[in-house]
Amino acid sequence: MSDRPARLFALSDVHVDYDVNARWVRDLSRADYRDDILILAGDITHKVPELASCLSAFATRFAKVLFVPGNHELWVMGEAPERTSLDKFADVVAVAEQSGICMQPYSHGDVLIVPLLGWYDYSFGAPSEDLYHMWMDFHACRWPSGFQPDDVSAHFTKLNSSISVQGATRIVTFSHFLPRIDLLPSYVSSRHRLLDPVLGSTRLERQLRELGSSMHVYGHSHINRRIELDGVTYINNAFGYPGEERIAARGLLCIDQL
Repeated sequence: MSDRPARLFALSDVHVDYDVNARWVRDLSRADYRDDILILAGDITHKVPELASCLSAFATRFAKVLFVPGNHELWVMGEAPERTSLDKFADVVAVAEQSGICMQPYSHGDVLIVPLLGWYDYSFGAPSEDLYHMWMDFHACRWPSGFQPDDVSAHFTKLNSSISVQGATRIVTFSHFLPRIDLLPSYVSSRHRLLDPVLGSTRLERQLRELGSSMHVYGHSHINRRIELDGVTYINNAFGYPGEERIAARGLLCIDQL
């Protein structure tokens, strides 16, 4: 261990289904980040073996890795028809634990880093028929009978309850989904605003405010951004799909020193 402060890195949307992305993870230095902490904000892959391999790779390179799954992790296409995305979530939790990855609040000195589970609930807008047809989650996720997106969002955000911030002088939170729609830059075209309803949930914003968060890391949009809104710094550092270099930095981002 060195005497320097631990660095806090953020990353999301690694999508190791793509060989070039998986290769980047494999090639990541095993020496440069041994004292550091990584926030991994979801969308690694829906394939359990690849998820385990990726999480294990990060766990061997960082002192601590904190993780929340994204929507891709909960896809069940090609799996047994009785399996739901809640069953898949349980599998993801088990894989994370076996890989040495943390999905619980973590204290580093007087800083508390809090993962916030979530889903979208149409609080950013009503979905169109075109969205129902083209958005993969509607075809690749499977929920218990009667579950609607609002029920899914409520289910996951309820799992974030009873978080104690006692002893912490600073709170950093993170989620896969966006906590507020104005995190989407104004330059995003109207054609892409079709996706607004499936980007996130205002429930997440309420939770991070209740916790007293001063910094929030999110993923999902693949649009890298750092902006302060109403006293909270919001950061997105998506690795993204191959070819998204203009909107995704495709690398680690140090967001703070602890």
